[in-house]
Amino acid sequence: MNHVPNPLSVGTDELTGAAWRTSTRSQLSNCVEVAPLPAAVALRDSKDRGGPVLLFRREQWRNFLTGARNGEFDLA
Repeated sequence: MNHVPNPLSVGTDELTGAAWRTSTRSQLSNCVEVAPLPAAVALRDSKDRGGPVLLFRREQWRNFLTGARNGEFDLA
């Protein structure tokens, strides 16, 4: 199995004190929360706030948002 090192280093204190936000367009039960951190952007499932957190470099997150706004991920 290939191992890809994760250059993002985020401490537990940063995640605990993070300002998590949910989109105003999200539904009641199918939501993700996002939190800007000093070194990354964190993403988690709002139904499992103590569960795993995905970390993205700020550039990766900006690229994702740009693609979403431009319809890059639209199914139809």
